[in-house]
Amino acid sequence: MNPPAPTLPLISQHELQAMAYSDPLTGLGNKYRLRDKIKLLAAERAADPAPFAVGIVNIDGFKPINDLFGAHAGDEILCQVAHRLKACMMDGSIVTRHDGDEFAFILPLIFERSGAERIGQMIKDVLSAPYDLGDRNVRLSSSFGFAIHPFAGEEFEDLMKSAETALYRSKRRGRGQITVYSREIAQEMKRATQLEQALRNAIISDTIDVHFQPIVRLVDSMVIGFEALARWHDPDLGFVPPDVFVPLAEERGFIDALSETLLRKAAETALSWPRELFLSFNLSSAQLMDPSTAANILSSLRRVGLDPRRLELEITETAVMSSADTAQRIISELQHAGVRISLDDFGTGQSSLGRLRDFTFDKVKIDRAFVSRISTDRPSEHIIKAIVAMCDGLDLEVVAEGIEDGSEAEKLRVLGCAMGQGYFYGRPADAASTRRYLHDSYRVASADLN
Repeated sequence: MNPPAPTLPLISQHELQAMAYSDPLTGLGNKYRLRDKIKLLAAERAADPAPFAVGIVNIDGFKPINDLFGAHAGDEILCQVAHRLKACMMDGSIVTRHDGDEFAFILPLIFERSGAERIGQMIKDVLSAPYDLGDRNVRLSSSFGFAIHPFAGEEFEDLMKSAETALYRSKRRGRGQITVYSREIAQEMKRATQLEQALRNAIISDTIDVHFQPIVRLVDSMVIGFEALARWHDPDLGFVPPDVFVPLAEERGFIDALSETLLRKAAETALSWPRELFLSFNLSSAQLMDPSTAANILSSLRRVGLDPRRLELEITETAVMSSADTAQRIISELQHAGVRISLDDFGTGQSSLGRLRDFTFDKVKIDRAFVSRISTDRPSEHIIKAIVAMCDGLDLEVVAEGIEDGSEAEKLRVLGCAMGQGYFYGRPADAASTRRYLHDSYRVASADLN
């Protein structure tokens, strides 16, 4: 006779309901509890509509915690975040774990924008304190999106969608931002979505263009290379500046596709130039965080047939600082293949000298903010002189950006700056115009030197 099967403890209906409405990791309510509480509060205030706020907080840069320290460390931080959020809640407020590293809360006594921003700032300060992981402390920032009922939506789904829209705008503006939903923000986000779709279509249809601005040798104004610059003219949107669509491609996660298209077009054009001319191309901060960037660039060059030694990649200090170890590996791999690396916008960052110490660059580009004031501002002149002297000691080449008249060019030449670019030497032009320029001017200048 078989022994009786062990009986499992019975779970009451109340316990099952509690489990269905709770987050097992933090013990907070989950999105189902959030939904029911919002619907209940909205119903209670239906007869005498009094606004209330909902908010969503996202922990900035949380994913690298799991990658660096493991899932256990990530879970520990989420539990500490939950504890801090509960401590921040005023009477009647409720906090839940919304999704992953996002938490949501209901604020029944917050009626308008300024109140939401104040409590958002208070919570942000609380969450910015170090998190104890035993053998180390970690600091993290947080981003917020708020929506006010009923102005941002009367139904649960609409209200939360508005809060998510506000949060997304915060993330677009950078870490640690607070946004309260408004119709203006909704229109802004709608335009961004339309722009994104148009840009994706432009990449697929290969209608993003590349223009080229000459880089010259200051001693004789001889062209020695060109910087590739993205240009986009949409049939419906008109001209869209690169400082609008390039960051958008970074934010929406398709900068690699855009960059690959631009590099291919630029490299194909450079094949028609005299072989001694180099091509300068900009890398984004997102690409310097992707370990596959070097392989992708070198693969593109092989497909086109451009010698890597003719390519210079421009990177900014901010881009390097985003993920220093990964950036260092990418730079080393590219330089090993013959690609040269330029530090762009030098002098505008907060630790440029440290970057020169920690990374191996081939060239430094002096930001136009100094060049534009060289004839009228003595400090700018001395700064440029010091940069040139320092780079000479470090065996780095120097390019001055934004040269707009002859007096600036002459002053830079006297100070020892070897190279320059700017409207004085030529505005960015398309591939055909650049080829004509080289045919009409470059070879004549070369003949004059022989």
